[in-house]
Amino acid sequence: MSFIEDFYYGNLEPQKYCEENQAKLKKTHTKLTELEKQLSEKLVSEDKDTFMKYSDLYLKFLSDSILDSFTSGFRYGARFTYDTFITR
Repeated sequence: MSFIEDFYYGNLEPQKYCEENQAKLKKTHTKLTELEKQLSEKLVSEDKDTFMKYSDLYLKFLSDSILDSFTSGFRYGARFTYDTFITR
C-alpha cells in the first residue's frame, strides 16, 4: 500500500509519531484535568456553567486551530515537493 493510501485508510497517525511529545502531552493533560476538577468543585452553579461553556468553546477553538495548522503544513509540504521536482 502506498503512503497516501495508508494515510487515507488511517494507518498513519501523525500524533503518535514522536513518543517524547506524547509523554509531555499526557503529563500536561493530567495536570489540566486535575485543575479543571478543582476549579469546577469551587464554582457555584452559574459560574460553573459559564466555566464549562468557556472550556468547551476553547477546546473547539484549539481543535479548529490545529486542523488549520495541519492543512496549511500539508499544503506547504506539497508545494515544496512540487517546486523541487517540477520547477527549476
